[in-house]
Amino acid sequence: MNDIASKDQGSNPNVMEASGYRVRLIARREVAQRTMALYFERPAGFSFKAGQFIDLTLPAPPETDSEGYTRAFTLAGAPSEEHLMVVTRLRDTAFKRVFYEMPFETVVNIEGPFGNLTLPESSARPLVFLAGGIGITPFRSMLVQAATQDLPHRLVLFYSNRHPEDAPFLHELQDLQRKISSYTFVGTMTQMGKSDGSWTGDTGYLDHAMLTRHLQGIESPLYYIVGPPAMVKGIRTMLKNVGVGKADIRTEEFAGY
Repeated sequence: MNDIASKDQGSNPNVMEASGYRVRLIARREVAQRTMALYFERPAGFSFKAGQFIDLTLPAPPETDSEGYTRAFTLAGAPSEEHLMVVTRLRDTAFKRVFYEMPFETVVNIEGPFGNLTLPESSARPLVFLAGGIGITPFRSMLVQAATQDLPHRLVLFYSNRHPEDAPFLHELQDLQRKISSYTFVGTMTQMGKSDGSWTGDTGYLDHAMLTRHLQGIESPLYYIVGPPAMVKGIRTMLKNVGVGKADIRTEEFAGY
């Protein structure tokens, strides 16, 4: 943890206590179908690396379930952005109902940051990001930070969703190609037959053929995989089967988010 204010500083909620920081909810917006971004005030002295996550605890929730009232959330906002942003799918669970219905100015407790799924300092090797659905959050953080700092890393994002309406930050991630010269976006949709929108990109699931087609000339990349457990397991197995070493694959699973 960094140097931060003590809990003796009066009623200001944006300070650190023994159990973490207390922060206010200040905004929320829909970022895709059934997917909401929530914005919290950023405490003084709170720093994190793009791709890290926090544990967020609800204050005395009116209902809970067997999993309690603490959940891990990736910080989808970049370290360079003013507020802390987390993103969640809207599901009918006790935690999600309370989380979504919280009035603005509600104070929650956060601990962290945690996690090592971050950008390497060295830009010597290309980075291939493979994201499914809500698993895009750490990559959104990394890519916005890369654009802000004009980082030299070679970045390729493969982003799989059922259809465009279901894809958080889709247009932003496409537009970042204009700001990051070394970045390539590859989106794919798996259920366009159920979509009311249009899509001119790839369709189907992420597989070896799709990666090979888009990674021509990309030598010895590091692979970062984030998404539903079944997707992460499948892609990791696929990469190992084509000779990618374990040390070159970094993963994180999102279950129920």
